This record gives sequence, structure tokens and C-alpha cells, in this order.
Amino acid sequence: MDEGRPIQYDYCMNLQEIAHLRLVSQQIDGTKFTSVKELVAWMGAMQAQDALMVKWAVGVRLPNATEKDVEAALDRGEILRTHVLRPTWHIVSADDLRWMLSLTAPRIQAGMKSRHSELGLDAGTLSKSRKVIEKTLRGGNHAPRETLIRALEQAGIATDENRASHLFAAAELEGLICSGKTQQGKQTFALFEEWVPPSPPIERDEALARLAKRYFTSHGPATLEDFTWWSGLTVSDARRALDMAKAELRSEAVGEKTYWFAAAKVQPKETAFLLPAFDEFLISYKDRSATITLEHQKRAFSSNGIFHPVIAVDGRAVGVWKRTLKRDQVQVQAEYFVPITPAAQRQIEAEAIRYGAFLGKLPFLSVKE
Repeated sequence: MDEGRPIQYDYCMNLQEIAHLRLVSQQIDGTKFTSVKELVAWMGAMQAQDALMVKWAVGVRLPNATEKDVEAALDRGEILRTHVLRPTWHIVSADDLRWMLSLTAPRIQAGMKSRHSELGLDAGTLSKSRKVIEKTLRGGNHAPRETLIRALEQAGIATDENRASHLFAAAELEGLICSGKTQQGKQTFALFEEWVPPSPPIERDEALARLAKRYFTSHGPATLEDFTWWSGLTVSDARRALDMAKAELRSEAVGEKTYWFAAAKVQPKETAFLLPAFDEFLISYKDRSATITLEHQKRAFSSNGIFHPVIAVDGRAVGVWKRTLKRDQVQVQAEYFVPITPAAQRQIEAEAIRYGAFLGKLPFLSVKE
């Protein structure tokens, strides 16, 4: 294959076909995996600042899984929630965290220095906080955020004005802590070296190529700009990563852009999905025009980066939804941007039932007028 030239097909891929193929690549429209860890490893990393919704991000891609299955994978340390790629939380396979963190943490750390300076988090304070955190967690003592905050404050380290979040993120990026076992419904931190399985280090170029292959295989069709956004790499590093992965990818020019992917072409079919907040299907691309029109973007995500749960029909965002949890029920309220067909409404009703089964609750679907 000529690595510098896109493969030519007998048609020109359009935005609708890109959206359909992404549903397949992301395992939303059918999946070949049966375990939570396999699915997360395939995706590379899944944005996870909404700790509840990211469980459904796995569930929507793994039809037989339940919320308890995802929680069990987290509690076993098979998948981990931590800061990696960009300055936010992701869930990743435990097998991938060491090489991925080594590749992406330095750039995130550099970007945090200015805010650390504003908060008075100098080198001495960070070093002191690391010692306190390590002492508190040592010996497999997984502890919730509140326990660590008390320990820091008792050591004379200020945690107000969001300082605690920055201290914990800094410790995650340094490979000191990561997510641990849930305790009474609360997330905890664990010591990285006690909880993340050892793995041999890999060269930086190998890590770059591996990250590019993982992204374009699981998220393609996507562009270099999309990968740069998702990975948090510099443009030059992202381009180098793609260059090293091209031999195992396909590509096609659409207008002035080149899209890279690994999945075979698919026959479009009617689908409908309730996608969670911050889902990879929307958030992991710099250009989201294949999934949502410009006029509807402000209803799906805000200017400050809040991504709402989206209803996708045939790969296009047609509305948003929200849930209300009760003891044995989940109420799902849909709000549509555009009129939908009766067939699409029936599929959305079926997805609400699937979501209820995932949570182990009786679902009720309503439509906001």
C-alpha cells in the first residue's frame, strides 16, 4: 500500500457513512467483545469525568453487561479511572495505563503549571502532599477523597479553592495514585504501584504508534486533527504517530480532509441509541459534523465543555435525554431537536428498556414537549 495516498473506493464516503462506520468501530452497533476489560482496551481510553455515565458508555457497547459488571471490573482493578491523555478523567485497561501515562502525562503536567502557581502549589507543597497521600494509602488501604483531604489538612496543606482536585490529579499524573475499590458506594484512590500490574516499558515511538492504531481502529473514520484533539499530543507527535500506524489503516479523502480507519465498509441500517454524557461517539472528534449539525450543537454540549447525554438515530444526534433515578425505577425523559419517525421512537423505547436492564431498574420513557 502507498502510505502517502488514501485508498480509493468505488464511491466517495459522505458524512452519513462516516457516522455509521464510527458506530461499528466504536462497538455501539454490534460488538465482538464479551468482557468489560476487552471493550475498554479496544477503545483505548474513554472520557470519564461523569463517573456514573461512563459505566453506561461501556454498557451501551456491551449489550449483556450490567452496571454491576462495570463496577466489578473497576473493583478488581481490571480497568482504572484516572487522569490520562488530556487534563480530565478517562477509564483505561490496567494493561495500558503505564505506557499511556508515560506518553501523555508530561504534556498535561506542563499545562497545569500556571494554575498550580496561581493556587500556591509549589514544588515543596506538591512533594509534601505526595508523602501524605502515600502514607495514607500504603498497604492496600484504598481511601475515598474525603479521607485524603482530612489527611492533607491535618498536615497543614490547604485543599480549598479546588486545590485538592489539583493535588490528586498531580499525583495521578506522576503515577502515584489511581482509582481503587469502591467503599460503601464511594470511589477511592489506591497506590499505583500496589494496584496497577507491572508491565515492561516501551519506547516512545512504539507508544505513539500504538496509541494512533488504537484510536483509528476504535474511533475511525477520523482525521489527524481528531486524533490530535483526542490524544492531547502535539500536532507533530500526532502526525508522527499516524505516520507509523498508516500501514495498518485504510484512508479516504472526503473533500479536503483525509479520514483514517480500520473497519471494513458497512451497509447503513436504521439504529437508535441512548448515548451517555461525554460519550466517545461525540466528544472524541475535533470535527463533530458527521454526528451533529451546527445548529444543534449548543443543545448537546456547552461552550465550557459539558457534554449532555445524546439520542443518536442512524448515527446522527436528534435529541438529548436525562434520567431520574428512584429506588427501583429509572425515568428517562427524551427531548428531540427534530421530528423522528414512529420506527425510531420504538427503537428509542427499546433502548430505554435496555438501559433499565443495565441498571437493574424498571424503566419509564417520556418525551418532553
